Amino acid sequence: MTERTYNQFCGVARALDLVGERWALLVVRDLVLGPKRFTDLQADLPGIATNVLVARLRELEANGVVRRRTLPPPAAATVYELTEYGRELEPVLLAFGKWGAKTLGTPRPEQALRSGWIGVAMRAYSVPEASIGTRATIELQLDDGTFHVRLDDGEVTVANGPIDGPSLAIETTNLALLALLRRIASVDELVSGGLLRLEGDERLVEILVDVVRLPEAGHEPTLAR
Repeated sequence: MTERTYNQFCGVARALDLVGERWALLVVRDLVLGPKRFTDLQADLPGIATNVLVARLRELEANGVVRRRTLPPPAAATVYELTEYGRELEPVLLAFGKWGAKTLGTPRPEQALRSGWIGVAMRAYSVPEASIGTRATIELQLDDGTFHVRLDDGEVTVANGPIDGPSLAIETTNLALLALLRRIASVDELVSGGLLRLEGDERLVEILVDVVRLPEAGHEPTLAR
């Protein structure tokens, strides 16, 4: 496979040589919260052809951005994850996403929305100092996946998967969580509408909304599943 390059002695051009191909940065985005299997990546990248995903992963591996790893038994599955070099992309990617979000508006019916993308946005917009004095874990069970948030007295971590013994478990829809974090809908409204179920320390919901300050939207998206 011939390497495509801008052939410019410039850091921006080199970065685009490494991750500028179509879908490449979205693969990186979907690995920000943790390792994923090929099938998970395929499911979370609606519209990508199998051969294109194979090609992007191969290129990202060759460029030292992504690596493959086999999980220990009983999982024994092969996953893709960001390398240390790939991890250095995270603040750049989050800043890029925040820039794009300024003109994102509200979700349209034809647009895909995955739980992991909300998790990445939560990392981008978290205000760690708002968690000072709080040590807790929050598990979010959404339409197409589960991730968790760890609040650790001034540090905020968002990662894939469930967590043992969460302080609070939240079951909701992707759109309802987005509405909550964008302050379009309140906890009481979502609970009474059957779109939000809480188990554990319910006070942590308001702390989560304070810690994760997604930009407010101008009008309300449809909350139905």
